[in-house]
Amino acid sequence: MSDHITLVGNITGELDQRATRGGETIAAFRLAVGERKLDRERGEWVDGHTNFYNVSVFGDLGAHALTSLRKGQRVILTGRLRVREWENETKRGVSADVVVDAIGHDLRWGTSQFTRTPRPQAAVEPSAHTPTGATDADGWAVPGAEVESTPSDAGESRQPALVSAEGGAGPF
Repeated sequence: MSDHITLVGNITGELDQRATRGGETIAAFRLAVGERKLDRERGEWVDGHTNFYNVSVFGDLGAHALTSLRKGQRVILTGRLRVREWENETKRGVSADVVVDAIGHDLRWGTSQFTRTPRPQAAVEPSAHTPTGATDADGWAVPGAEVESTPSDAGESRQPALVSAEGGAGPF
């Protein structure tokens, strides 16, 4: 069983690139999540307890993490927590592992630049039920947009056009 968890912490070392048996990319690293408290009597910040997590990021998200994240950076992630017990010849312990669903920089501590990765276009003929063209100028899907066919200037083919909920066509 795994629990969903959101963590904010610092990457403690360089990311390690691994692969599954099937060749899928894995980015692995340790995350330190600590607390700081203001000691009102002394008027200064005091470090509290720190928890360490083993983090695994799979697939395209893992490849993006390997490109984007570095040691010492503060990140926010959400994923599935699994606590497991382990034992070797000399000691035993408990490990907290997180498989990441989403991750990004904590913008409270700096800035970040996003670069969208283009997706390969599938050469599949759309079916009668596929709403082709229901995207904005940047290629993002437009939720709730209906697709209406309009004749082209040459009259040979029909081009899809976006229709707003109010019935007007055009950009949103």
